[in-house]
Amino acid sequence: MAPIDVQQSLENLKLERDAITLYDELAKIEKDPRRADAFRTIASNERRHAEVWAGKLRELGAVVPEPDAHPRVRVRTILLMARAFGTHAVRDMVHALEGDEEDLYNAQSSPEVEAIAADEREHAAIWERLSGGKPDRAVAAQRATDIVAGERWHRAGRSGTLRAVIFGVSDGLVSNLALVMGVAGASQGQGSFVLLAGIAGLLAGAFSMAAGEYISMQSQRELFERQIALEKAELEAMPQEEQAELAHLYRAKGFTQAEAEAIAARMFGDPEHALDTLVREELGLDPNELGSPWGAAGGSFVAFGVGALIPVIPYLLSSGSAAFLVAIGLSLAALFAVGAGVSLLTGRSLLFSGSRQVLIGATAAIVTYVVGNAIGAVV
Repeated sequence: MAPIDVQQSLENLKLERDAITLYDELAKIEKDPRRADAFRTIASNERRHAEVWAGKLRELGAVVPEPDAHPRVRVRTILLMARAFGTHAVRDMVHALEGDEEDLYNAQSSPEVEAIAADEREHAAIWERLSGGKPDRAVAAQRATDIVAGERWHRAGRSGTLRAVIFGVSDGLVSNLALVMGVAGASQGQGSFVLLAGIAGLLAGAFSMAAGEYISMQSQRELFERQIALEKAELEAMPQEEQAELAHLYRAKGFTQAEAEAIAARMFGDPEHALDTLVREELGLDPNELGSPWGAAGGSFVAFGVGALIPVIPYLLSSGSAAFLVAIGLSLAALFAVGAGVSLLTGRSLLFSGSRQVLIGATAAIVTYVVGNAIGAVV
C-alpha cells in the first residue's frame, strides 16, 4: 500500500474536485428532477471527500491549492457528450472513470480511504438505481449482494452502446483505409478506381455490419426472452421451490441460512420483484437491458459508415497524389481520435491509446498498399 504523502493527497484532491465539477454539471444538464437530485447528492459527497484531502494536506504542513477551473480532459469530454446527447449517453464513461478512481484508492492505505470507499459504494447503488429504474427495495437487496460478492464498478455499461459506436467507427476506418490504400497501390493512384473501391467498401461493410448486428442481437434477445418466460412459468408453477432456490443463491454468497431465507421471503412478497430478482440472480440477465436489434443494426451501420467515409472524402474532392496524401493524413488523425475515445473507457493514457490505434491502422494500410502495388505491377 502506498503511503498518503503530500503528492498523493494533492492527486486525490484533484480527483475529487474534478468529480465535483462533473456531478455539478451533470445535475445542471439533467432535465429529470430525480436524476438531477441524485447527481447533486453525489456532488455533495465528493465535496466532503475533497475536504478530507484538503485537511490531510494541512496536517502535512502543505498549502491547499485553489480549485482548478479546468478539470481533466476526460471529465471535459464526458460533459461535452452529456450536453450533446444527455446524461444517459455518458453512463459507461462515468462508470469507467469511477472504476479508475477506485483502483487508485485501493492502492492506498488510510482511514480516510476506507470512509471514502463506503461513499463510492453508495454512488454505485445510486447509478444502478438511475440506470435500471429498480425500486428502492430491490436496490437495497442488490447492494447487499454486490457488497458481499465484492463486485467492482463495471468498466463499461452492460448495454455497451458507447463501446459499440467507438469500435464500429474504428472498424470502418481501418478496414476501408486498408482497402483504399490497397486499390491505390494497385491502380497507381487513379482516383476513379480508388473512389469506386472506397464507396463499395463503405456500403458493403456498413450493410454487412448492420445485418450481422441485427441477427446477432435478435437471436440473443429471443434466447433471453425465452429464458425469462421459462423462469416466469416456473415461478407461477412452483413458487416455493423457486424461493428455496433464491435462498440457496444468497446462502452461497455468504449469508446465514436465516438471513438468506428472510431475504428470499421478502423478495417473494411481490411477484414482479421475485421474477426480476430470479432473472438477475439465476440467469445473470438484466430485464431492462436485453438490447434493441434495430438500434444495434442502425448504430453499427452509421458508426461503420462514418469511419469508412474518412479515407474516401479526399477522393470526392480531388485525385492523384494530393488526394492520396490527404487521405493518409486525415485517416491517421481520425485513428488517433478513435484511440483517444477508447481511452475514455479503458482508463489508459490518451497518448498511448491514440498512438496504438494509429500504429494498427497504419500497419494495415502499409501492408495492403504493398500487396496492391505488387498485384498491380503484375497485372
